Amino acid sequence: MRGDIEGDLKIELKAYNMSDKKIKNVFVEGPITPEKIANSIAHHQVKTNIGAHDIFLGQVRADEIEGKTVTAIDYSAYDEMANKVFHEIREAAFEKYDLTCAHIYHSKGIVKAGELCLFVFTSSKHRAMAFDACRYITEEIKAKAPVFGKEVFEDETHQWKVNK
Repeated sequence: MRGDIEGDLKIELKAYNMSDKKIKNVFVEGPITPEKIANSIAHHQVKTNIGAHDIFLGQVRADEIEGKTVTAIDYSAYDEMANKVFHEIREAAFEKYDLTCAHIYHSKGIVKAGELCLFVFTSSKHRAMAFDACRYITEEIKAKAPVFGKEVFEDETHQWKVNK
């Protein structure tokens, strides 16, 4: 009986903590720099309960579309709505996986081919959870986040990007 009460209490506390978290701004103006990634990793060295990290880095490709090469993507979003969706995705990952930390950063504005536009960073006690959560978050972002990319070609024409 006591175990059931403690389990119920832990679930209620977890639900309270998750719903009580402040929505963070995930957007970075321009590309995500290697320094930002390195600093994020470095800040986790003091968290000695973490045994694994996983990282996804999204990079702008120089795709060729109808004979024209993409030189950049100009990302835009309605920040308040998009940040809410990113928050929901992050919190769902915490409910689904035993995570210690999860961070999401997405570019806004111009990101040139070869530069980074998405950084997902998950941490947990064990690698399987970090791997699975990182993939889950990345796929959910691609499916649900209201972020729009305008592919800019070398001749300065553009088209709106469609996620596959």
